[in-house]
Amino acid sequence: MTPPDDLHEWLSFDLEDETYEFDVTFLTSPWTCIYGRGCPGVLTGPAAELEQGCCSYGAHFTGKEDRQRVAKAAKRLEPDEWQFHAESEAAGGPLHRNEEGEWMSRLVDDACIFLNRPGFATGAGCALHQAAVARDERFIGWKPDVCWQLPLRLEQRTDDNGHLTNVLREWKRRDWGEGGHEFHWWCTDAPDAFIGHRPVYEELRDEITEMVGDKAFNLFLDALEPRTSWQLLPHPALKKRP
Repeated sequence: MTPPDDLHEWLSFDLEDETYEFDVTFLTSPWTCIYGRGCPGVLTGPAAELEQGCCSYGAHFTGKEDRQRVAKAAKRLEPDEWQFHAESEAAGGPLHRNEEGEWMSRLVDDACIFLNRPGFATGAGCALHQAAVARDERFIGWKPDVCWQLPLRLEQRTDDNGHLTNVLREWKRRDWGEGGHEFHWWCTDAPDAFIGHRPVYEELRDEITEMVGDKAFNLFLDALEPRTSWQLLPHPALKKRP
């Protein structure tokens, strides 16, 4: 039988009456963010020169706490840190409800209002991220959940008996909805971003522990350690290299 194109290995265990499942194939891969290093972006054609990365459509929020945290962080931004500070004030703030009634960041010039563009004094990139780093603070406390978590995704499923399963995996095109399949490029299914020098579980350690907690992450590491001497399944994107 021919194996499927998207074949992954998983590690699963129970902890404190919850189940945790980890995407070993992605977490041990050399994926790294290539924003500002040739990332083509997520438009319908390649647009590396725009340096928008995955910020072209604005950020949705996971809930009230996420939204309020970002709104509070935005108030700390100064005009010399945030290119669209004046536009935000004129619009009544950087967040709004879209036509579907969902809260999200506003768009300015066809990208997220928090995205400083090439030529701005701070350089291109998320104003929230840049300001957090400048203050020696964790950007996790400033940015929308979806922005600091990408390309990780935590799914939490509860079965009919109330048992919770936490699944940590890579963010796929399908997770964006129908529009994700219209992207010219997405970083976890193309080889371009799999050029890092450390595995994802080391590269994104802070993000992973924030999502699943220290106990679950350390158990993952303990279970993974004897496996690292074996030949782990390579990430499907690596097979696409010319």
